[in-house]
Amino acid sequence: MPIHPTAIVQAGAKIAESAEIGPYCLVGPRVSIGARTRMMAHVFLDGDLEIGEDNIFFPYSTVGVASQDLKYRGEPSRTRIGHRNQIREFVTIHRGTEGGGMLTSIGDDNLLMAYVHVAHDARIGSHTVISHAATLGGHVMVEDWGIVGASSGVHQFCRVGRHAFIGGYSVITRDVLPFSNTVTEREARVFGANVTGLKRRGFAPSTIDALHKAFRLLTHSGLNTTQALERIAAEIEPSPELDELIRFIRSSERGFVK
Repeated sequence: MPIHPTAIVQAGAKIAESAEIGPYCLVGPRVSIGARTRMMAHVFLDGDLEIGEDNIFFPYSTVGVASQDLKYRGEPSRTRIGHRNQIREFVTIHRGTEGGGMLTSIGDDNLLMAYVHVAHDARIGSHTVISHAATLGGHVMVEDWGIVGASSGVHQFCRVGRHAFIGGYSVITRDVLPFSNTVTEREARVFGANVTGLKRRGFAPSTIDALHKAFRLLTHSGLNTTQALERIAAEIEPSPELDELIRFIRSSERGFVK
């Protein structure tokens, strides 16, 4: 396998023959690296860390290190990363803790841009984009196709729903609705459906129109949430996406951005 002579790979690490370890990388003894995954240079991998296939880690990224949570006491928690992810420069990904299921996980086909921080016990789905200098607090969930804009902060325990878009420099302290376009001014607000993203991903015009109407009722009608959900059920043709939006609202424990 191509391992640069300046790299340090500790005994016990499991590395696929087609993986590439570049200059000055450090790979800990409990790290597993899948086929064709590439560590460019100066990458630090630690802890119980499993990395899948065809990933690329850019210089100075740090993955699987101990949590910054003061309650962390060195419990043998884990980090799991799937396939075909791009982890850019200076990204930090911390392993899980006992208080959050012992696991930080990242799915497949994600782009984590430079200086992104993924805290302990976070769960990132697949096909997401986490933009430059965005911070995901502990226990945050970003569902499939979610986009978090540059320099945004997502508070601990918040969820970002599927196909949601969070604008740059947003401060997110409540759940972000799936399919929404959410931007913070002085506080986070929903500006309607994420029309551009949904069109790009091939959602039917009727689906986008139904979601647009639902967001209008939720955010611009003057109705409370219960009343808005009743109007949605009565006035808008059901669809899987609308059902998902309603389930997300009803399961929210922190409240959601309106």
